[in-house]
Amino acid sequence: MPRISTAGLRRRAADGQKIVMVTCYDATFARLVERAGADAILVGDSLGMVIQGHDTTVPVTLDDVIYHCRAVARGCRKPHLVGDLPFGTYQGGPQDALRAATRLLKEGGVQAVKLEGGERVVDSVRLLTEAGIPVMGHLGLTPQSVHQFGGWKLQGRTATAAERLLADAHALQAAGAYSLVLEGIPAPLAAQVTAALDIPTIGIGAGPHCDGQVLVLYDLLGLDERFCPRFLKKYADLSAGVGEAVSAYADEVRTGRFPTAAHSHEE
Repeated sequence: MPRISTAGLRRRAADGQKIVMVTCYDATFARLVERAGADAILVGDSLGMVIQGHDTTVPVTLDDVIYHCRAVARGCRKPHLVGDLPFGTYQGGPQDALRAATRLLKEGGVQAVKLEGGERVVDSVRLLTEAGIPVMGHLGLTPQSVHQFGGWKLQGRTATAAERLLADAHALQAAGAYSLVLEGIPAPLAAQVTAALDIPTIGIGAGPHCDGQVLVLYDLLGLDERFCPRFLKKYADLSAGVGEAVSAYADEVRTGRFPTAAHSHEE
């Protein structure tokens, strides 16, 4: 079964089908996400916060992302796979971006790369696409720039900022980006950008009018009870479920109720 391609995502959007993207980081969850019917999986540099315990995505290395991309690629066959270019791998210019993106495709097994920014990364997007590497853009609240923003703040709130974001979106499309993540911007602005572009938009904290949505799997499963931003809907409360399961296991081990004969080999 071939993976969903960049053209496949664009066809879905053109046909009015919402694109379902999930961020995950390992083979087990990739298998479950595929079984649930996701169209695309993003191996995000959010792994720095979700998996590694950092406060931001900035410390994540290219080797980190490649490791997790490999795991996800082994765990599923159909979803479109995208890997994040982490901070520091493309800010130096197009040639740096090409080297990093080439490694993500060759070693990580993804079909496309995602990078953050507008006009400043257009030359990199153009070079990558000319080299045959599909690029997903990312505008709005771009996590790698959190220190520049002064925190996790909604972007595009003023008329000037909205105009700049729309111009950046057009520039990324013209440079060859096949889709665009819109994060942490007002819903009316996301609707305007989506209507103005020929490529699909995928929203997170950007309202319902994008061509698709993306959430981190750990977040939508409710695995961190401390993380409750406005944009997030938790579809399960696995934080409590995991705690209850491990507590029950610990109790049975300590009281000698596990393992039983049913869980033991007698020969």
